[in-house]
Amino acid sequence: MSTPLRSIAAALLTVPLASCALFGVPGDGEDMGAVRTPDLVDRVGGDDAASISIVNGQYRVGRSLVEAPLPVGYPEPTPPGAIDLKRYPAVRRAELSRDGSVDGGMNGAFWPLFNHIKDRDIAMTSPVEMDYEGMPLAADGRPERWTMSFLYRTADLGPAGEAGDVVVVDTDALEVLSVGLLGAYGMPRVREGMAKLEAWLEEHPEWTIAGSPRAFWYNGPYVWDARKWSEIQVPVQRRESSTAAANEG
Repeated sequence: MSTPLRSIAAALLTVPLASCALFGVPGDGEDMGAVRTPDLVDRVGGDDAASISIVNGQYRVGRSLVEAPLPVGYPEPTPPGAIDLKRYPAVRRAELSRDGSVDGGMNGAFWPLFNHIKDRDIAMTSPVEMDYEGMPLAADGRPERWTMSFLYRTADLGPAGEAGDVVVVDTDALEVLSVGLLGAYGMPRVREGMAKLEAWLEEHPEWTIAGSPRAFWYNGPYVWDARKWSEIQVPVQRRESSTAAANEG
């Protein structure tokens, strides 16, 4: 476990687990409202046989699971080893942006977000999202700025706008290329996923990057690293669509 996540885990010993489902014990059987979303996901690469299952309302793959509900309308998680094209609806989210070290700053960003949803009596959802502004897919790329976000399950749970250090915003709908992964969270996992996405894009020139990469962390620090489920994603669009948009501009 990395130092920032170890700090989070130690601090969470003082937080009742019932108040934060994301940090509960996997396999507790709580129904998270998981549903299949075939209209929102297309398998395009990686392990074509990789699949998820739904058991007692939880998304599962092997001994890994998603521990909290996804926002309403979100596509199902991509299983480790697979590459999917996925279509995401708009979502309301609480976000906190920072410069500097990503892994070193995660602990400081986590707590204001956690306190925000606690103050608004909003249940934890999954995933915790990390956005890496201006980060190229190159292996040695670094973000110009990064943002950690907690996602509202529905937009009516609280108003948009500033809330102390946290800003609540509504994102646009978007299409992404996503790879599912297992293993400890942090920038090494992000770069592993980005390398897989870059390789896919090189083989499919009809698609072009349309935004900065992001990571979905589906599990909390109590989960063994080997079972941590994540996705690394990059917004994309068909090249002819981007060319048409430029011509219209």
